[in-house]
Amino acid sequence: MAEPNKLSLQKKEFTYRGKTLAELKDLDIREFAKLLRSNEKRTVLRQSDELQKFILRCKAKFGKKKQIKTHHRHLIIIPEMVGSIIAIYNGKEYVKIQIIEEMLGHRLGEF
Repeated sequence: MAEPNKLSLQKKEFTYRGKTLAELKDLDIREFAKLLRSNEKRTVLRQSDELQKFILRCKAKFGKKKQIKTHHRHLIIIPEMVGSIIAIYNGKEYVKIQIIEEMLGHRLGEF
């Protein structure tokens, strides 16, 4: 019986448009926006202040180990959000979502 290829069993490192997650976290919000598609790029550039306020609020709550709840379904997921658990209001209840690398560039409401 043939042995399975060892390379196929190894997990491939995540990249987004040729950059690793560590490189993406070092980027500014406006620099990250240049990597997005045009509609998301325009949205991120318009809501950059709102995103920065959201990230600051999230970092304050992460220190206290509290859950992050939000109604902001329109926010674009940026690298600083990766790894966090956010409860998003869907109109009836809060749905907990764990943010992973593959969600970058999408909106919170899509999940």
